[in-house]
Amino acid sequence: MSDPSHGNLEKYLYPKSNYKWEDAPDPAKFSECVHCGMCLEACPTYQQTGLEAHSPRGRVYLIKSVAEGKLTLNDFFADPVNTCLDCRACETACPAGVQVGALVEEARGQLYKEDPPAGLRGVLHKIFLRGLFPYASRMRKLSLLTRWYQRSGVRFIARKTGLLRILPKHLQEMEQALPNLTTKPVLGRIHERLAPFGLKRAKVAMLTGCVMDAVFADINEATVNVLRHNGCEVWIPPSQSCCGALHVHAGDRDTAKQLAKQNIDTFLSDDIDAIIINAAGCGSTLKEYGELLKSDPEYADKAHLFAEKTVDVSSFLDRLGLIPPKGRLELTVTYHDACHLAHAQGIRVEPRRLLEAVPGVQLVPLPDSDRCCGSAGIYNLTHPEMAGELLDRKMNDIPDGCDAVVMGNPGCMMQFMVGVVRHNRNEQIMHTIQLLDLAYRGEETSTEAERAEHSKASRSQAS
Repeated sequence: MSDPSHGNLEKYLYPKSNYKWEDAPDPAKFSECVHCGMCLEACPTYQQTGLEAHSPRGRVYLIKSVAEGKLTLNDFFADPVNTCLDCRACETACPAGVQVGALVEEARGQLYKEDPPAGLRGVLHKIFLRGLFPYASRMRKLSLLTRWYQRSGVRFIARKTGLLRILPKHLQEMEQALPNLTTKPVLGRIHERLAPFGLKRAKVAMLTGCVMDAVFADINEATVNVLRHNGCEVWIPPSQSCCGALHVHAGDRDTAKQLAKQNIDTFLSDDIDAIIINAAGCGSTLKEYGELLKSDPEYADKAHLFAEKTVDVSSFLDRLGLIPPKGRLELTVTYHDACHLAHAQGIRVEPRRLLEAVPGVQLVPLPDSDRCCGSAGIYNLTHPEMAGELLDRKMNDIPDGCDAVVMGNPGCMMQFMVGVVRHNRNEQIMHTIQLLDLAYRGEETSTEAERAEHSKASRSQAS
């Protein structure tokens, strides 16, 4: 249940607070930090800079200082808060369980209200975060436009003539790394309700996501296929929306709340066992709708119910009991822990168990597998230098002899694809669910081949 007095706690404890807007950083969260320093070596930005202000305890101290009236919402405060990756590694390391991620997101919400995006930043925010991502139809058009760019010869001309050199280096690398879009978005294309293959074991709804469905629709299609192979009836609600993760990270909590309410109304309209998500960043935000809407008397309780039903696809399949695929894949792979899967959701062993269930797959460990790759939503766009340094470290850690690096988040996948381009490497970058799907499809192919061989043998005997 929501606590109506919760929002007044800061006003009584910190009467000189310089936070002016709704959803101010929660004193119950920042007061738990004892500045022990256990978080320091877990923090990627502190590792890179060595600056106390860019450590988790430093950020918590600054957030508390604004509440105490010692600091205003100025650039000195904004820089450390906005430079945070929000990777939650500090939360894993913290013995007191301080929710640094929520504090940083609340602080960004205050900065966003105090100084709304202006100039080029404001234009980009209006176009992408408010004008594009929340609308599935517009994302489909973007996907179609990208497919046309890749197939029409325009991309070839742009690369051949050097036209792309006008872009910053990190955007050039992203253009080179962008996968060929061979699959059209799932939402609105395939049937809304799909029956399981074989005995029904569960009824699930699937959130397709905005970027995931526009850029990685093949992963969404693979997710549907794997769920059906595991006895799931799959519902893909056409009225679903963007999860709001990028908006929360950017401080635009009002838009995030609108999107959250739309998804809550949509997914809780039917009796389902689980809401399935295959993107770590989206899943983390969906599970925190209760935090986002804690002050909303109409949606607070519904948000908690929604969060309870939300589960990452790897965790769901592990919990349900995976029906092991029989198709064999002769691959050596390593697994990268997406921050919002490992640190925010506590999901680590489940994806590895799924990978080990695929015949022929050899899983080798990745050093510091849960250290952030630098993607962090749109962090690689807003802080390309820091993101690039983290990516270089991650690429250098990939063990020799790997055919693929596997993970559970589209942002991480794009970042690793940039790394493959930058370092001239050959590894495939894959989602966990893609490997399972390949194995199930291999099983189907083998079965068809066996049937064909059996039919041929029968005809031969008959003659």
